[in-house]
Amino acid sequence: MNYRDLFDLSGKSALVVGAGSGIGRAVAAGLADFGARVVCADVHAQTAEAAAAEVEERGGTARAVGVDITQEDQVRDLIGGLDALDILVSTPSINVRKPLLEVTAEEFQRVIDLNLKGSFLVMREAGKRMAEQGSGSLIFFSSIRAQVVEPGQGVYAATKAGTLQMIRALAAELGPRGVRANAVAPGVVETPLTAQIKNRPEWYRAYAEKGALGRWAQPSEMVGAVVYLASDAASFVTGSLLFVDGGWTAVDGRFTPPL
Repeated sequence: MNYRDLFDLSGKSALVVGAGSGIGRAVAAGLADFGARVVCADVHAQTAEAAAAEVEERGGTARAVGVDITQEDQVRDLIGGLDALDILVSTPSINVRKPLLEVTAEEFQRVIDLNLKGSFLVMREAGKRMAEQGSGSLIFFSSIRAQVVEPGQGVYAATKAGTLQMIRALAAELGPRGVRANAVAPGVVETPLTAQIKNRPEWYRAYAEKGALGRWAQPSEMVGAVVYLASDAASFVTGSLLFVDGGWTAVDGRFTPPL
C-alpha cells in the first residue's frame, strides 16, 4: 500500500451543504483539490454558484444547487436527485447570543429549526442513501459548544450537542452497513457567523487568547479534518468528535500561574 493514496478522493462524489461561504466554501474547494466531484449546496443559490465556480477555477469539478435544509421536501429532492453520494459534509448554523432567560420562543425555534432539525433531515436522507449502497462518510459540523458553554450560548450549545449525539447514533446504526458518521468541533473561526465578535476588538482578542495557539482559525484550517474523515485514512474512524479548536478545550482558563 502507498499510504499517500489514503487521502486520494478521486472518483468520489461529495455534497457540501453550506458551501456558499465560510467553512463550507473552503471545504468544497479542499475536497475538490483531493479529487472529489463536488456539489455545492446553499440556501443562497448565488453563493453556491460562486463556490462551484471557484472549484472549477482551481481545476476541479463542481456544480451548484440551492437548498433550504429546514424544508423536508427540498432535502429529499436534493439527495435523491444526486447521481452518486460518497461524502456528505454539512456546515450550516445560526446563533442567537442572549441569556437563556431572554431568548424568545421564536428565536429558540429558529435556531433549532436550522441547526438541529435541518441537520437531522440531511442526516436521515443521506444516511438512507449511503446505507442502501453500503458505503459513505457523513461529516457534520458540531462545535466546542457541544462540550463547553458560556453565558449566551445555551440554545446554540444544545443544538451542537444534539448534532453530535445524532451522529453517534448514526455511527452505531449504520456501521454494520459500511457507513461512517463523524463530527468536527471547531473553536473560534473567522466566518460570517462570528462577524459580531470580530467587530468588537476586546471580545475578539479575549477569544483568541483563550486557545493554546493564541489566535482565531481561518476556514481553510478546517479542510484537513474533513478530508481526513472523508478519506480512507479514516476508514476505522466513526462516531468521533474531532476537535479543531486550537487547544481551546484542552486549556483551563488561560491563566498563566507564577510557577
